[in-house]
Amino acid sequence: MAQGRSPVTHNDREDPPASTDGPRIATEVKTRGDADTATETVFRLDDVHVYYGSFLALRGVTLDIPQNQITAFIGPSGCGKSTLIRCLNRMNDLIPGAKVEGKITYQGQDLYGDGVDPVEVRRRIGMVFQKPNPFPKSIYDNIAYGPKVIAMKPPSMDQLVEESLRRAALWDEVKDKLKQNALALSGGQQQRLCIARAIAVEPDVILMDEPASALDPISTGRIEDLMEQLKQDYTIVIVTHNMQQAARISDRTAFFNAEPAEGTGDRTGLLVEYDRTDTIFTQPTDQRTEDYITGRFG
Repeated sequence: MAQGRSPVTHNDREDPPASTDGPRIATEVKTRGDADTATETVFRLDDVHVYYGSFLALRGVTLDIPQNQITAFIGPSGCGKSTLIRCLNRMNDLIPGAKVEGKITYQGQDLYGDGVDPVEVRRRIGMVFQKPNPFPKSIYDNIAYGPKVIAMKPPSMDQLVEESLRRAALWDEVKDKLKQNALALSGGQQQRLCIARAIAVEPDVILMDEPASALDPISTGRIEDLMEQLKQDYTIVIVTHNMQQAARISDRTAFFNAEPAEGTGDRTGLLVEYDRTDTIFTQPTDQRTEDYITGRFG
């Protein structure tokens, strides 16, 4: 699928190398040469701070997220991973008192600029949550719901539903029961259905906030295999507490930590280190990263 480049406005909807002497950590990490391949930057974050009321939840995040790769956010609870991923499609707009400072650009456009339509942002940048949340409707209607709401006019809704389910590796399992209630599916199937639902509105990016944390190992493996396939067509950003999962599937990894904010007793999230996944897991440049990866963190 071609990556969209037009502005995310209402009108559009209508029409650093690792040191060779650095620490080495014994971790099974898949080497990913494509992480070094020149690629377009989809998101660019520059000194991003996120507040909930007067509480500084995340401070000073600067990083670039490349196209058609899987970028993982890891770190302990409370370090701002989910807060940050929700900034990427303006989900935090829905939280009273939430405020984003700094700059986030999406394909070169200021994501929080005047005239940007948050609804169109969320169509272009889909989201899959930690707990599968299918609608209490049929499998077919779950997929067709989004396209109908945004007034998409595909040549065939049946074809769109089938293609979305195929892309989510679910079609063969549900093709004979499309009219059955989606809540009757297993947890892993429900999560793949939610991925299919996100795909149906033709996004450029898929955000995943701990998509496999509630699933059994077999279902988790299927979700990971699916992500590997989907990155051929989509840019994927995933939040995960599972370091082995990040090592297995991601091209780049950002490690976050929660540390005391200057002048207050509150702990606030910050980006400690961001690099190729194999570098983060075998030759991190920051001691905090090494301590977290090796289990000495605390």
